[in-house]
Amino acid sequence: MLAQWNKYYSRTSIKVRSSDIAKTQATIQSVWNQFFPEYAYTSSFMEDDIAHFYQQENQLSLLYKIFAALAILISALGLFGLVSFMAVQKTKEVGIRKVLGASVGNIVLLFSKEFTLLVGVACLIAIPIGYYMMNSWLQDFVYKINIGPGVFAIAIILSLVIAWITVGYKAIKAAVANPVKSLRTE
Repeated sequence: MLAQWNKYYSRTSIKVRSSDIAKTQATIQSVWNQFFPEYAYTSSFMEDDIAHFYQQENQLSLLYKIFAALAILISALGLFGLVSFMAVQKTKEVGIRKVLGASVGNIVLLFSKEFTLLVGVACLIAIPIGYYMMNSWLQDFVYKINIGPGVFAIAIILSLVIAWITVGYKAIKAAVANPVKSLRTE
């Protein structure tokens, strides 16, 4: 709709159904210039405007992914260092257990038990905080999804898998070491 109340209009929306968009835009521009010659004609498509709204969300998403990967890497390195320290502390215990007939699986379980409990406690602390933050962030969107327990189950499983891989590598290395060497050095 075009009206003569120029000072009240800053934008006009026109629904276009045409195969020749360039010709349609030229026609709209000529009509605009005929009725509002003192105002510059600028056009944009609604889909471009909507894509611009979500550009910041896409950039934030990439930033979150990068920082999440860095956090996982740093935590896995910290866990690896802690397991390495624990393996050095328990060298004599592992050697005695091996001499008495403990299998590699029993020794890996000895190391993994503590860290599985720690990861479980960390998940119990993180789930309510994560649910609250995600829920409040999603409130800013018109169309939103519900956060179900599946998202948190996947996060717990991935955390446990990463912890088990990190702990398992060093635990297997300590378990297959020669017990005579470890007991001789003590």
